[in-house]
Amino acid sequence: MAEIRVPELAESITEGTIAKWLKQIGESVEKGEFIVELETDKVNVEVISEEAGVVQELLAAEGDTVEVGQVIAVVGEGSGAPSAPAAPAAPEAKVEEAPKAAAAPVAAQTTEQTSTDRTIASPAARKLAREKGIDLAAVSPVDPMGRVRAQDVAAHGNAPTAPAAAPAAKSAALTPVQDGRETREKMTRRRQTIAKRLLEVRQSTAMLTTFNEIDMSAVMELRSRKKDEFYDKNDVRLGFMSFFTKAVVAALKKYPYVNSEIDGDEIILKHYYDVGIAVSTEGGLVVPIVRDADRKNFAEIESNIGELALKARDNKLTIADMSGGSFTITNGGVFGSLFSTPILNGTQVGILGMHTIQKRPVAVGDKVEIRPMMYIALSYDHRVIDGKDSVGFLKMVKELIENPEDLLLGS
Repeated sequence: MAEIRVPELAESITEGTIAKWLKQIGESVEKGEFIVELETDKVNVEVISEEAGVVQELLAAEGDTVEVGQVIAVVGEGSGAPSAPAAPAAPEAKVEEAPKAAAAPVAAQTTEQTSTDRTIASPAARKLAREKGIDLAAVSPVDPMGRVRAQDVAAHGNAPTAPAAAPAAKSAALTPVQDGRETREKMTRRRQTIAKRLLEVRQSTAMLTTFNEIDMSAVMELRSRKKDEFYDKNDVRLGFMSFFTKAVVAALKKYPYVNSEIDGDEIILKHYYDVGIAVSTEGGLVVPIVRDADRKNFAEIESNIGELALKARDNKLTIADMSGGSFTITNGGVFGSLFSTPILNGTQVGILGMHTIQKRPVAVGDKVEIRPMMYIALSYDHRVIDGKDSVGFLKMVKELIENPEDLLLGS
């Protein structure tokens, strides 16, 4: 008999959410095989079984919040089915297949609080019963000891006497509730964390934004001219992010307070250049870090960004991939954003926002020409950075992007 516990995740993370059970009750599991996926504030973590055997109990349902060290499953000896058990007499329905019903009437809730409390049931069973409006006392358990499990509740709810319901595509905890006019769904742990931190930034910093625009003609021409040679040599494509990363690092060196943070009544000036690159995923925005960007050439930066973006979209980022960071770049232009005000990332005092490239008429000398232009924005904490530094920083980024040969030669 082996207990599956929530592992130590990171120093600042004490709990997580059951994102997905990869094994169900009755299924075989090998030693070292993944049994559950946990969602934390920053990343998703897959937990392995330390013993081979059969999953006997799942002590938390998908969507439940669990703490580090908490027992969430039990694996016992024996051999089980490689997939969901197929016993026709007692089908074991997965929690995520259980539909989420509307809230039970007050009378039914009162009954649950009395008779249900005397029923021995797993947390997952109680959660599912509440969501389906089922009195646990009326559920017939398969367990000879009388303990009601999630599959007993699901089987009871799917009995012929119960109203028919279509299976849900998501877990019961995250299934949207619809009344025809509105849809209500629970925020994921990551979305809750993002919302909380963004609100904290707005409330705890003196954030301002300054803007400029860049003529992208030169960097686009250089990229077009060098991209094939660059790919053949480095096996990675030359994008705009490496140019902006290099320009940001150069500007941070000239304006060091943009590469700092506040700690109480002290300013911490950072003499390293770990640049966060915001990546949009289905679960929300994440910011993996390109470490020591000042020591990397264009190919290394492009390769690093590509690897981190792939890990982000596959939910494979680790805590280490996103810890720290001294400055952030976010590119709303990939979604067509023309102009926006980015919000500071955590304790950092500066973030650069890139936007879509749009052809516009601009004055070039005494003539008006159509040029590919990009608006850029620097949001900064005015407690640390004054207008002179913020405007100078943004102006330097503009000048370097408009003269990209300097960046390429300087790397």
